[in-house]
Amino acid sequence: MSIAVDTGVIGGVAARFRTCPASGLKIDLAAQRLIKANAVAAVVFLAIGGLFGLLVALTRWQAVHLLPADLFYLVLTAHGLDVLLVWIIFFEMAVLYFASAVLLNCRLAAPKIAWLAFALMIVGAGLANVTVLQGDSSVMFTSYPPMKAAPNFYLSLILFAVGALLGCFVFLGTLVIAREERTYEGSIPLVTFGALTACIIAIFTIASGAIILIPTWLWAIGYISEINTVMYKLVWWAMGHSSQQINVSAHVSIWYLVIAVLLGAKPLSEKVSRTAFVLYILFLQLASAHHMLVEPGVSAEWRVFNTSYFMYMAVLGSMIHGMTVPGAVEAAQRKNGYTRGAFEWLRKAPWGNPAFAGMFLSLVMFGFLGGISGVVLGTEQINIMLHNTLYVPGHFHATVVAGTTLAFMAATYLLLPLIFQRQVMFPKLAKWQPYLFAIGVAGISLFMMGAGTLGVARRHWDVGFSDAALSFKYPATAFLMLGLNGLSAVLAAVGGALFVVIVVCSVLWGKRVDASNVVESLGPMPKKQLTDAVASYGGAGTWKLPGTYILVTMFFTAFVLYYFVNWKYLAQLWPMG
Repeated sequence: MSIAVDTGVIGGVAARFRTCPASGLKIDLAAQRLIKANAVAAVVFLAIGGLFGLLVALTRWQAVHLLPADLFYLVLTAHGLDVLLVWIIFFEMAVLYFASAVLLNCRLAAPKIAWLAFALMIVGAGLANVTVLQGDSSVMFTSYPPMKAAPNFYLSLILFAVGALLGCFVFLGTLVIAREERTYEGSIPLVTFGALTACIIAIFTIASGAIILIPTWLWAIGYISEINTVMYKLVWWAMGHSSQQINVSAHVSIWYLVIAVLLGAKPLSEKVSRTAFVLYILFLQLASAHHMLVEPGVSAEWRVFNTSYFMYMAVLGSMIHGMTVPGAVEAAQRKNGYTRGAFEWLRKAPWGNPAFAGMFLSLVMFGFLGGISGVVLGTEQINIMLHNTLYVPGHFHATVVAGTTLAFMAATYLLLPLIFQRQVMFPKLAKWQPYLFAIGVAGISLFMMGAGTLGVARRHWDVGFSDAALSFKYPATAFLMLGLNGLSAVLAAVGGALFVVIVVCSVLWGKRVDASNVVESLGPMPKKQLTDAVASYGGAGTWKLPGTYILVTMFFTAFVLYYFVNWKYLAQLWPMG
């Protein structure tokens, strides 16, 4: 894909670049290598975490009930660690470097520090997995005291967090270099602005983790006598919940990136989209309050305020993106000639391109499954009847897997030709992979939320209570839900395995991409350079979007109906008068 490699001295620092024939961007080779390393590490840990997740689902499926209790909690701990933190944050480091050095045409700040960050993250992630698999650290993702893991468990998370923090500082330094060296004009691109949002939330998240994990590590090695459990939960959730808000900012940025690259789409209004990202910074992480609703150490005013007014502002940000992204797609498609009826633009979209398919499925599933269920869980009164059930991991899978993981998979199909300079191998399988994964994940989310609505506990190894002194049985439908959840997990695992195989084979043996075949490698794409859509400021220039208005109306109708169904359910559980 490289036309030429330029060597120059910029600001007294030697830098080597190649010119991308698809976009005309000058890509710093140091940044390219770091993007490759972080993306590869991410895919490796996705494969490991996905295997652990399949084992968890097959154990919850009562007819299979694969693992004994001790191994179940061990595997559950490793699954949460690898998929909620390791895979996602490695990929987010790749996104940060791409959104800064590549999109802004500048050199990466402090590549040596970036490699140190990568090394710390690799050591931390590896040590965490080894420590969990050795036993005595099956404390699950939340690791609440007084449960105590081995000291290396906490140390590994600290090392990983420090590495991620260094990567964030490298990203910020790159933005400073780009501004000083005037490698772009005007405001930073919207994709970079979204990445900056993710970086700001990440710094808050990592700082919160350091505040609680360092004393917990000292407690584990005996230097501190005890950890206050309520204090731990309050500070830990500032990390545990906010880490998922990094994901939201990152995958929304990828939505804008994919539609810009493939369709030349611009947001309906840059100012509004940027405002929505700012709402994420101010309010999204405060939704962690719904994990603290029954704790005695926080006031009723704090609980009410965070699960109402602040939550509504965070939801507003996602609703803005949920309208402007499909609206941008419709505007671009209509500009490209697909103007018949309300939905020709959607029917004629490049559904055979796995990057577009993954992006749009991520958008729909994150909104309808993750967004609506998130508002339900974030509402104080409704949350009480659902929080300690399987509804919560059902919601997580709708946001982190259906939303973030699908979006990251979509971005990978762009990174392969643009950064790895390789064509995607097994293109027919690649076309089907996002759909297989999405159907499986949708099933996992829906059936876990269904089981949770029926009261199934979210952290119990044996939902049949076969060893209980007093007998208890969930409704028969709950067991059906868990069986369907197991089947869905198998389908999602097949889709995830296909993704890993396609990516690994493409990186190792894919056909080399150059100026002659780069457009073919990316799929349907306007002739103009990508920088016109990705790196320039401006809006779509139209609000004549009948299809988008219909889709948004469908979303709001489903949202309102489901929200009030849960209020009715609550009224039946707690009758008044």
